[in-house]
Amino acid sequence: MNNNNEKSKTGKIEKEILNKHELDSIITRITFQILEKCSNFENIALIGIKRRGAILADRINDKIKEHSGKKAPVGYLDITLYRDDLTEIADYPLLSGTEIDFRVKGKNIILIDDVIFTGRTVRSALDAIIDFGRPEKIILACLIDRGHRELPIQADFTGKYVPTSLDEKINVKLKELDKVDSVSIEKNEDGV
Repeated sequence: MNNNNEKSKTGKIEKEILNKHELDSIITRITFQILEKCSNFENIALIGIKRRGAILADRINDKIKEHSGKKAPVGYLDITLYRDDLTEIADYPLLSGTEIDFRVKGKNIILIDDVIFTGRTVRSALDAIIDFGRPEKIILACLIDRGHRELPIQADFTGKYVPTSLDEKINVKLKELDKVDSVSIEKNEDGV
């Protein structure tokens, strides 16, 4: 086994695909893409999908300030009650709360998530945002696109496209939650 592969306690193989520096470079690139696309900076707001999308929204906003001298309003979205599989995930799903303390109506919203997969999380987020008002536009930024879309949803800004099989999982680890910045791909040792 090479250095990038690590066997987890559950018998799965994890291979790091992005280290701390690569992750930071991708966040910087997404930030510059947002700054290029959003010429009217006064009208944008960032909304991160909890949990890791919310952390990424804060990091992108810090980089926006670093490179433009301005900060955008940031909101955090819990999409749990908007999921189309709510009755399948748990009898009593845990809610982490939505925090949007700015007016959504008429804003250019940058919706941020860590991984886009089937598109269902993003669809849920769109429904939740619309309940706050009708934005001028919603732009989607995702750190990782792993394919396998079930809905016609594409990110406007993607950090890295990582083709996966359905039995693989992308693990985004951020220091604020996981004490390390890393992205890895996980699969069972036997390929199942």
